[in-house]
Amino acid sequence: MSPADSRLGFVGLGAMGGPMARRLLSSHGSLAIFDTRSEAVRPLADAGAVACGSPAEVAETARTVFMSLPDPAAVLSVVDGTGGLLRGTRIRTVVDLSTSGPAAAAQIRAVLDRRGVGYLDAPVSGGPAGAVEGRLTVMAAGRPEVFDEVAPLLDAFAANVVRVGDIPGQGQLAKVLNNLMSATAIAITSEVMALGVKAGLDPERLLMAVNSGSGRNTASADKFPKYVLPRTFDMGFRLQLMTKDVTLCLQEAGRQKMPMVLGSTVEQLWTLAAAGAADDADCTEIAQMFEGWAGVTISPQAGRDQAS
Repeated sequence: MSPADSRLGFVGLGAMGGPMARRLLSSHGSLAIFDTRSEAVRPLADAGAVACGSPAEVAETARTVFMSLPDPAAVLSVVDGTGGLLRGTRIRTVVDLSTSGPAAAAQIRAVLDRRGVGYLDAPVSGGPAGAVEGRLTVMAAGRPEVFDEVAPLLDAFAANVVRVGDIPGQGQLAKVLNNLMSATAIAITSEVMALGVKAGLDPERLLMAVNSGSGRNTASADKFPKYVLPRTFDMGFRLQLMTKDVTLCLQEAGRQKMPMVLGSTVEQLWTLAAAGAADDADCTEIAQMFEGWAGVTISPQAGRDQAS
């Protein structure tokens, strides 16, 4: 196999895509890349990746192309838009690492099937830190032969690869269900912590009690100690993207004609937070909305001041 035949491609070099692409480049040695932002392309090009001018150009040199993009519209455009992947002649497999939702996955599957291009629906969980450290979880769905071809490549950035089904879209469903649960944990932990501080509890001790008891969750155990109490709000996953993922989940519930009473409330909370947040606000900043309602700050000093 020639170097051109073995080259992989990667489109979308953001907070998740950039680290994943770098790990693929390190493990595979050959990578064609594209992003609309030159500042995202430059570090990888300096490390040896081949910078391309469009997704189509990536697909002219790579048989297997990964995508990590922010929303369904971007994914559909990269696949089949002007200058999209399907304008390239070498591409044979598309791997979508984005959270684009089940409906978009069905559209992509139909387009790729007509062109005879394989498709692995493979959204990831674990955040930017997991991407950098190679410990993401991939929730994959696709034909067995496509999965078998791609699975060894996923090891570059994933600690866990779970094949959830044979039909593209099933991976997306697993991911948005996961993110609804994550969003619920962040929201309820924000509400609980705000009430606790308002009533005079020290937030560090409250978290210690929760994390030693049955209320422990990913927000209380990880996000609040690392990003909320220190007031850094820099987990690396945008609030707007979490809101988008929750909405995608509720849209699928509507298509399945299943009421999600709790999920709908969580969607309303995130939509409300997103409406008042900057575009680049971190998802942990939703805690500030609850702080505003309670008139408190969830920080150790604020907790001590409240108690005094």
